[in-house]
Amino acid sequence: MTDQTTTPAGPRAGLADPARKGSGPTPRDLAARAAARDATDARSAPAQPAPAQPAPAQPATAQPAPAQPANGQPAAQPAPGQPAGPSAPGQPAPGQPAALQPASGQPRERPQAGFTEAVGAQLTGAQALVGALERLGVDVVFGIPGGAILPLYDPLFDSVSVRHILVRHEQGAGHAAAGYAQVTGRPGVCMATSGPGATNLVTPLADAYMDSVPVVAITGQVPSALIGTDGFQEADISGITLPITKHNFLVTKADDIARTIAEAFHVASTGRPGPVLVDVAKDALQSMTEFHWPVPFDLPGYHPVTRPHSRQVREAARLIAEAKRPVLYVGGGVIKSGASQELVALAELTGIPVVTTLMARGGFPDSHRQNLGMPGMHGNVAAVGALQKADLLITLGARFDDRVTGKLDSFARDAAVVHADIDPAEISKNRRADVPIVGDCREVITELLTAVTAEQRAGHKPDLSAWWSQLDAWRTTYPLGYDQPGDGSLAPQFVIERIGRIAGPDSVYVAGVGQHQMWAAQFIQHERPGHWLNSGGLGTMGYAVPAAMGAKVGRPDACVWAIDGDGCFQMTNQELATCTVNSIPIKVAIINNGNLGMVRQWQTLFYNERYSNTDLDRSHGGPAHGHPDPGLAVAGGELPADPGGRPRGTRIPDFVKLAEAYGCVGLRCEDAGNVDAVIEKAMAINDRPVVVDFIVHRDAMVWPMVAAGTSNDDIVFARNIAPDWDVTE
Repeated sequence: MTDQTTTPAGPRAGLADPARKGSGPTPRDLAARAAARDATDARSAPAQPAPAQPAPAQPATAQPAPAQPANGQPAAQPAPGQPAGPSAPGQPAPGQPAALQPASGQPRERPQAGFTEAVGAQLTGAQALVGALERLGVDVVFGIPGGAILPLYDPLFDSVSVRHILVRHEQGAGHAAAGYAQVTGRPGVCMATSGPGATNLVTPLADAYMDSVPVVAITGQVPSALIGTDGFQEADISGITLPITKHNFLVTKADDIARTIAEAFHVASTGRPGPVLVDVAKDALQSMTEFHWPVPFDLPGYHPVTRPHSRQVREAARLIAEAKRPVLYVGGGVIKSGASQELVALAELTGIPVVTTLMARGGFPDSHRQNLGMPGMHGNVAAVGALQKADLLITLGARFDDRVTGKLDSFARDAAVVHADIDPAEISKNRRADVPIVGDCREVITELLTAVTAEQRAGHKPDLSAWWSQLDAWRTTYPLGYDQPGDGSLAPQFVIERIGRIAGPDSVYVAGVGQHQMWAAQFIQHERPGHWLNSGGLGTMGYAVPAAMGAKVGRPDACVWAIDGDGCFQMTNQELATCTVNSIPIKVAIINNGNLGMVRQWQTLFYNERYSNTDLDRSHGGPAHGHPDPGLAVAGGELPADPGGRPRGTRIPDFVKLAEAYGCVGLRCEDAGNVDAVIEKAMAINDRPVVVDFIVHRDAMVWPMVAAGTSNDDIVFARNIAPDWDVTE
């Protein structure tokens, strides 16, 4: 038995895919390798093994992390059901770390950092943990040291292959790890100490859990003898994060560290991805252990299903052949599985319209004629209408969340549902599936292509011309658009649209949460998977800047824009210091309307324009309630207006001066005529971060809109304007 405590994996248990990218070998594979390795070690061991020697003066160069494709997307995977075998003699076996492969029949050890001579050496638990990270191909960790995790930071200092980026807040570390994971397809790694350091990771872990992002969080814990005694900086982070992690571990023995780290990466990156927390007691980090690699897994019951049931796939194909008003309802699972090309092939084979959720933007090109856009609360009228009037929903990697369905019992009343998802807990959770399919989206779509082709060869191909006629009428009559403010101020939609046009589809766009997030989803043309990052499920203000930082580290050659609001930006802007110090030149567009825009929009529409505590440059109480400067408490507590009557945006703090204080370039734009020039100036600066303060109209709203708790049938195209669902031209 082991003195390692693990928490249940919850509703996402059992969803791993050993054949998927980054998944590593199966437990059986590793156990076999471990047995063979131990036998070899026993034959070659000297009679009197010498103790481990100190590090050599000149450590060998560490093996670089696995190379990524130029576009930052997940690497090509083998055909469904086919083994991902080596491409040539001497190439790594599936999932086995490249540095440990035999070459010319001889074992070959990965060059080590200064503290490890070879597998089998006596190391501290902390050294074993760093050694495991190196062998898992980790090239960067985001974190902050502290007392309980300090033993880990000492050997990390010696590693020549794992870069540590010192963030300014643990929340920034978690979001940066998520941003890195989203653009590379590999798990992002963050570290924090015990107590408040670990609890500061709760928000990014919850965020990653909601959006199925592979993150491994490593936290220090008080010594095992103090656990449960309310020791200094003790917090039960395993218990705290139980509902918001895919799996978590509490490790109290050094012997368990390497295996647990390997298991954490396996669980995080396989099946439905998600965050895994490894909490390590300080004495485990300090104790000695014999380091071995690879390690056998101890994950009983973790057997994911990735290959769909062929009978269910054939039934789905039959429904597709019979449908008159089908829709491909596409969620983020398509991007997670690397199935974008297969999705395009399926759409073109069937001629079925496609809607892409907020998390699936870029999974199907916006420029493709069959893309109706984004459904949901702020979706396109055509996309929302298509779902409502459909007779068949082919749901791929989506979860029928409330922001898409609106009032659930009124959603797509006449539609049969094919629901394919790698997580069986999602199927029929919110909407009953007529044809449930458990499996990886890429494998599901690949088999659907075969089954649909067989139906078509048998003469079963529906005529969708009438359906497309209706969809095109909605699309033509109710396109996305916006009004230019009458006072000459900037329309925020225009600013975001111009950023998208000038930066182009190869750039990475990372949005905060609120109006600017919706506008970025609507008015930037998303053409490629992995180029759009946002906090979709949890809706975390403060996500954009640190996630953009992580994305830039993961894809240093890409242009990375954080589209943020003046409220969101003030929550995590300290990570600009991290970017400057570490030469991470992100670009930040602050959509500065002087208030918490989405909340203000709801106050305008549903609370009789009573703007309670949403104006960021206003004292809501005035002098009688302690305004720090009675001279500013005029005109209802607002700062004096611009002499021309145009909006000022948030000026406390001055974002340009703040950017400069952080070592960034600070720019400001208030006129439509200067927008392109300012964006182009920001694009030309690549040696440091750039912050652009765009002062926009304070009362711009996001349209279309489905009010929370109402039916999608009641979507409002613009204020007080509802679409006519019977329009035909």
